[in-house]
Amino acid sequence: MKAWKANGSMKSKRWSSVRAFSSTGEPSNRQDYLWLMSRTDYRAPVIEYLGGTEIGGGHITGTMVQPASPSTFTTMALGIDSAIVTDDGEFAGDNEAGELFLIPPSIGLSQTLLNANHDEVYYQGCPAGPAGEVLRRHGDRIKKLSRGFYKVEGRMDDTMNLGGIKVGSLELERVLEMHPHISECAAVGVAPPDGGAEQLVVYVVTNPGADVRTDEMKADLDRRLSRSMNPLFRVSEVIIMDELPRTASNKLMRRKLQESQ
Repeated sequence: MKAWKANGSMKSKRWSSVRAFSSTGEPSNRQDYLWLMSRTDYRAPVIEYLGGTEIGGGHITGTMVQPASPSTFTTMALGIDSAIVTDDGEFAGDNEAGELFLIPPSIGLSQTLLNANHDEVYYQGCPAGPAGEVLRRHGDRIKKLSRGFYKVEGRMDDTMNLGGIKVGSLELERVLEMHPHISECAAVGVAPPDGGAEQLVVYVVTNPGADVRTDEMKADLDRRLSRSMNPLFRVSEVIIMDELPRTASNKLMRRKLQESQ
């Protein structure tokens, strides 16, 4: 989609027969989805679907029979029940975020692992469910919004502590990618070699033809984070790249970026 926007290759295409778009894999970008929906005069929503191989499909999705908002979800997938547990160990209410746990049983949930202890990976140390159920760890951090919407904030192992506040990489990237010269970016938390508070490093792919100075971009990103998220959030370093490292299925490899520091 970013390539379509940059090179204009889809500008002359006819979109009138499109009734819906579907997206899965790497978490989405609201601005990209609004651009895609605008091709159909906003008649076709983007239906999100998120899950994993180890559960045999998805755990949260959107539908064609519920209101749709870009980069959000509206319901648990068919046959799935779940609980969102906040950092304080409570079950999330509206506008609260936490770790998503699945409530077994469900068709498709894995039973064994080839190279690890299945119970340790998915069940050990999990809290009890709202009615005392056994919970299964999945690893996504999700915010429960009002009016029945949900927003994925990334993986629990992608969260970082900035100024004493826990925040997800995806949540930061949604704000940072509003910068007019940024095509895409990756927010990574890095521990200083001599110890101390975690630092935010932002890897950036700029739009074609953009003339960018990293010091000016860093100052602008600081202002955006302060205005949209928290005045304590500061970018330690901006690193310009030709492209971000991705897996064969196009998932961003934040861990590889983190290890390069």
